[in-house]
Amino acid sequence: MPPRADLPHHVRVDRATVDVYERNARRWRRARRRPEPPGLRAFAARVPPGPRADLGCGPGWHCAALGTPVVALDAAMAMLAQVPEFAPGALRVRADLEHLPFAPAALAGAWAHKSLMHVPAARVPMALAEIHRALRPGAPLALRMTCDQLQEPWDDPFPGRHFTHYRTEELRDLVEGAGFEVTRATDDGAEWIDVEATRARMLADTVGPGMRLLVVGLNPSLASADAGVGFAGPGNRFWPAALAAGLATRTHDPFHLLRVDGVGMTNLVRRATARAAELAAPEYRAGYARLERLVRRFAPRAVCFVGITGYRLARDRRAGYGWQPEPVAGVPAYVMPNTSGLNAHARPEDFVSHLRAALDPPR
Repeated sequence: MPPRADLPHHVRVDRATVDVYERNARRWRRARRRPEPPGLRAFAARVPPGPRADLGCGPGWHCAALGTPVVALDAAMAMLAQVPEFAPGALRVRADLEHLPFAPAALAGAWAHKSLMHVPAARVPMALAEIHRALRPGAPLALRMTCDQLQEPWDDPFPGRHFTHYRTEELRDLVEGAGFEVTRATDDGAEWIDVEATRARMLADTVGPGMRLLVVGLNPSLASADAGVGFAGPGNRFWPAALAAGLATRTHDPFHLLRVDGVGMTNLVRRATARAAELAAPEYRAGYARLERLVRRFAPRAVCFVGITGYRLARDRRAGYGWQPEPVAGVPAYVMPNTSGLNAHARPEDFVSHLRAALDPPR
């Protein structure tokens, strides 16, 4: 099957980078062919039966070793045209790493070797969230990214490409925030960071630049983790209130909430549980430290905690509802009641009022 020749108009792939690969695909292949990465076969052996994807496959050097069935995905048509020479049976798909064309839980594994490094840093969390959504729980992920030791400019024979450089702990933080358990993150001290991770029964952060509000839940319920949507548990009243408050224009869609409505979502604690009472205070405090790093990175206009218990355990035992005296990493913080159906003390109209208030931070 030939790859699709068009890219959707909404795709935000770095087109300058793609154009470099379109113009230089054959020369790139001759100049950049390297020995097989040492971890490739070991990764393929960890992938359970089912479709696996080579995300940013280039000419398809690694596709055949990943096993079958394998999807070769790239944004450059000239690269995809070469894939049959290396992996004749691969399904070729032209698509953007930030808008993966896979159904939820469609993939048994994902290999992203030197591809996400071309995504601007502010958009990497959503690219990782796309991978999390496409992978089955327990599926492995392998990433190779440029480390911060490799600084531009250098003598690049293929100029014009975008690169994002990372520190190892920074990249680990982003991958874990996307709902993965990191089993290994290593920096060769010169060019590359390698990350091995597993798609966990967690929610991915949906965050990015320009957020008018960052919504912070206590932790995902098991129902939310399985649905891939925050506040998805039976009887949870968040989404009706978000629609009524003008926070959301589509229900139960955190990707649309960020990309269209400018509202991000995360949790204080990543671990999914049947009830928030299963969490311990140290988990909330560790989660608050991670939240501060997230807020510093993206600087939303305001942060809204949905549930006062977690905020009290993490930050201020005497906190009440409303705007808090202390910001989160310099950003105004609002606390509202938990929207869980188990919270019988709050009415639906209360949630609407709180969300409207959170959209109007103090100047």
